[in-house]
Order: sequence, then structure tokens, then C-alpha cells
Amino acid sequence: MGVNKKFIAIAGNVGVGKSSLTRLLAERLGWEPFYEAVDDNPYLADFYRDMRSWSFHSQIFFLTRRLRHHRQLLDHPNSVVQDRSVYEDAEIFARNLYEQGNMAERDYRSYRELYEVLTQFLPPPDVVVYLRASVDTLLQRIRLRGREFEQNIDPGYLEQLNRLYEEWIEGFTLGPVLIVPADDLDFVAHSSHLDLIIAKIREKLAGKDEVFFLEEEIARVNGLAH
Repeated sequence: MGVNKKFIAIAGNVGVGKSSLTRLLAERLGWEPFYEAVDDNPYLADFYRDMRSWSFHSQIFFLTRRLRHHRQLLDHPNSVVQDRSVYEDAEIFARNLYEQGNMAERDYRSYRELYEVLTQFLPPPDVVVYLRASVDTLLQRIRLRGREFEQNIDPGYLEQLNRLYEEWIEGFTLGPVLIVPADDLDFVAHSSHLDLIIAKIREKLAGKDEVFFLEEEIARVNGLAH
């Protein structure tokens, strides 16, 4: 990538606000947004009919698409913001299938080996922004955005994904991570919350190593927002 080009990836659970933050950051910073693609996965119908038999095939398809997308972002001439990272397919969703018994151990090991080898050759984002939220917050935001197919989502499923996200982000060593406490910050409704996130992203890009927002800063911007 060029010296001045930046690549930010937005990570987080279903409904946490990844697409919204991607859009707002791109608008404010003048960067190019890249949204999670709606993939025409030819295995999905088989997968939903028999998850254990087809999970490996389906996840390989998604991983291939995500890796290609990641490469395209790296080759893009301008700074970019990505909605969901390449790492989440493997670290969260494929692992969840395996832990739930919907992917055989042999298939999961082959999938992980392929993922780990390929990602060694891909430069990571300059910053991964992880939106952390409780299940209650996720359910509230899922209801508000009104996607019919999400309205009956199992809270236990969201809790399981939250656990996997926390384990992944705790062990992520490929680059800087900025953790956004999304229970406390509503960057869609309050521009001051977005301002704080942007300031923290700039600090990360400048090499500062703070991981969490300071409580007093959140209190300050909440005071400004109300």
C-alpha cells in the first residue's frame, strides 16, 4: 500500500452497527467504503438442509470471496474502510459451526490450515475497530433495523458469537485494535460519539497503544449528547 493510504476494518457481532460505522467513517474521512458482499453462495441451500455435510464447502466459498475482497482493498489506490474483516469468517463463524457440531473435526482442521497459510501472505488492516456490545444492545438494534429474517434470532446464538469475538480479539496480534464500547456510544444518533471514535482511530494510526476508551471521555461525550 501507499505510504499515506490507510485500511481500517470494522469488526463485530450481528446488529452491532458495522455497516453504519463504515458509512459514517467513509463520509467523514473521505475514504472509500467497502461493504460486506451479498455472496451468491451455491452451497447455501444444501448447507441449510444439512449443515454438517455442507458447512465445509460453504465456508470455503465464503473464505475465498473474503480473501479476494481483502486483496482488492489492499490494491485500491485510496484509503478504505471495510465492513467485516477476513478474519471473522474463520475465527467466529467457522469456529462456531465446529463447536456446535456442524463441521467435522477433519474438515475444520483443513479449513483452519488453509486460512492460516493464506492470511500469512495478506497484509493486515492498519487498525481493526472492534464494536463490542451486550446481547441486549444487539437485540435492540436488530429490532430497530427491521430485517424480517433477523427478528427471531436466538439470543443464545448472539451470546456464543460474543464469546468467540472476545476470544479472537484478545489474541489478535497482527495489528492495532481499537475496542469501541457500543453499549455506551451511539455513533449514529450522536455526532460527538462519532468524533470520539475518529479521534481514537487517529491515535491508533499515529502509533498510540491505548486499547480502551477512558471512562471519563465517554462520560464527557455522553454529557454533550444529552
